Amino acid sequence: MDKPAYKRVLLKLSGESLADPATGTGLSYETIGKIAEVIKAVRDDDVELAIVVGGGNVFRGAPAADHGIERATGDYMGMVGTVLNALALQNALEQRGVDTRVQSAIAMQEVAEPYIRRRAVRHLEKGRVVIFAAGTGNPFFTTDTAASLRALEIGADVIMKATRVDGVYDSDPIKNPDAKLFDKLSYMDVISRDLQVMDATSITLCRDNKLPIIVFNITDPSNIRRAISGTPIGTVVT
Repeated sequence: MDKPAYKRVLLKLSGESLADPATGTGLSYETIGKIAEVIKAVRDDDVELAIVVGGGNVFRGAPAADHGIERATGDYMGMVGTVLNALALQNALEQRGVDTRVQSAIAMQEVAEPYIRRRAVRHLEKGRVVIFAAGTGNPFFTTDTAASLRALEIGADVIMKATRVDGVYDSDPIKNPDAKLFDKLSYMDVISRDLQVMDATSITLCRDNKLPIIVFNITDPSNIRRAISGTPIGTVVT
């Protein structure tokens, strides 16, 4: 790979990116293994990498509210799902010799460290991959918001959001084959057009702190490495 364009990166992985590609649910150990191989290559390039994992492949709090589960309770259930995903990814990474730490925003001391900013930064400085689980630890906040918050706390150079499509479109490319892919957008473009890149809270955090976002397709896990090298890929929000 060419010299990395970024020294410290926050990678946002949705739960679906770890799931069975056919159903978008559960865990695909083959897919997780492929992602872990690329993350190992990134670490071998001396990039400091932190990861925020979602839990949509396990449970989603908001839709569950339609079936009688209290929203806050559903969100906590989703946070637990993210810990499951984090542990699966940690296992795959450590099988490949990558030192990894999982930090959870809700107390789960038998399986994960508590989230402590200084400790997370120290892990990164020592070359460990840090996986942030349980979102922000609060209901009503998405893991996108957690990604923006953690990226700012650890001083990341960029957020890289892995999705199942090639970047940000003007409409849903799955439903509209004529949807237009954007190469570059401003934060205000995303907010004013309601483009659903990330939720409004996370976009506002990035805008206020001038933190760029790169949205790209994780279907080919090697795109992670391409994005970090600075290869034009997906959509840049800046």
